[in-house]
Amino acid sequence: MFEAQQKVGVDLRKRDKFVLWPLYFDSTKTRSAGRRVPKSLAVPAPKLKELQKAVEQVGLQPEVVMDAGHPNSPWQKTGLVVVPKRGSKTQILRRVAEELFKARRQT
Repeated sequence: MFEAQQKVGVDLRKRDKFVLWPLYFDSTKTRSAGRRVPKSLAVPAPKLKELQKAVEQVGLQPEVVMDAGHPNSPWQKTGLVVVPKRGSKTQILRRVAEELFKARRQT
């Protein structure tokens, strides 16, 4: 598994960073299936580009890994975004979810 992490160019065990998967913000998923934000802030099938823009809007510097698959579904290469720790993961998830929701509402 560690070799796979190095292949995609990010060590998921860095202590000063959080990993954000699009799955965390997907309103079509249940909490038990991996959604991490309230359904009221989640959006259906978030794209990696949308997630990257939302992270930038929050004021964090995202590192995008395009070909990564979530450990629960490694065959789906949804990608991931790595962000620096600026508060708790729950706070960051909520702020990013709010930005993602706002962006979707405008389009």
